[in-house]
Amino acid sequence: MKVQGAVAVVTGGASGLGKATAARLVAAGAKVALLDRPNSDGPRVAKELGEPTQFLQTDVSNAAAVASSFQSIQQSLGPVSILVNCAGIGVSVPTLGALGPAKLDDFLRPIQVNLVGTFNCIRLAASQMAKNEPNEDGERGVIVNTSSVAAFDGQARQGAYAASKAGIVGMTLPIARDLSEHGIRVMTIAPGLFDTSMMSGFPQEVLEGLKAQVPFPKRLGRPDEFAALVLHIVENAMLNGETIRLDGAIRFAPR
Repeated sequence: MKVQGAVAVVTGGASGLGKATAARLVAAGAKVALLDRPNSDGPRVAKELGEPTQFLQTDVSNAAAVASSFQSIQQSLGPVSILVNCAGIGVSVPTLGALGPAKLDDFLRPIQVNLVGTFNCIRLAASQMAKNEPNEDGERGVIVNTSSVAAFDGQARQGAYAASKAGIVGMTLPIARDLSEHGIRVMTIAPGLFDTSMMSGFPQEVLEGLKAQVPFPKRLGRPDEFAALVLHIVENAMLNGETIRLDGAIRFAPR
């Protein structure tokens, strides 16, 4: 898929992995729409990236809001060719703690945002992509999802988060098979420990301990390294239906 001139949607595009990905896509010539929460830095990031980048206030767990945003993008920028799902939340809840069993809502929230939100964006983007003119390979669109290494070796208290991210891994191949007849590829990246806002609240000694867990390189991943892989996936037509761990070979300990 050629990035130059393509319309790309990046959810969670106002910060972290999404922001870095949006910057990479803009630099490669894409027309990018950032979807993120109303209280995010979306307007500022869109302004930094320059025209025709636009920001749309969107909670990916709100089906009507997402549908409205995709319709607006199609009208203003054109039909979507690239979707990168980076929106997500992290939670840490024990299944059984001092106050008793976990609240069911604490389990449902990350499922709704991380898993259902990702699928909702996929289905709406695919409906536009399927109508695009195919390239020489018959390709009409590319979708890149964000999982986590927690999908494979989630730690204690990560039951809800790990389940939401494992769901993304589990649906990658079936959806790639579903959409193959339309010339749409589907890939997922499972990042390890990355230097994003989710890490900003950790004390320095905790961060150093986390870095030490990474076999090599012994540091947190850089958002631009995630973005570089997204760009390669978009441009490499043989990448389809697979999840790539981007983690410096880390494997989480139980705690």
